[in-house]
Amino acid sequence: MLTIKCSGCKRKLWKYRKIGPGEVLRCHKARMTRKFEYEETEGRICCPCGQVIGVDKGSYYKMIAKSFTYSGVKDNK
Repeated sequence: MLTIKCSGCKRKLWKYRKIGPGEVLRCHKARMTRKFEYEETEGRICCPCGQVIGVDKGSYYKMIAKSFTYSGVKDNK
């Protein structure tokens, strides 16, 4: 389970169940288990501090690589 955080202000955004050893390029909405704080405006996912974290693509969020950090353990299945 990963905790996705804003790279600017280090605020927790959501908890995510990552499957596989690769990078976090997409966050599927069905795998998000707990949502803390973020805003959805005009198809963009933003931290309350104003930084854009990703883009809404329907069933998943396409993440912007330098705008977030994560901690936790990935499921290597």
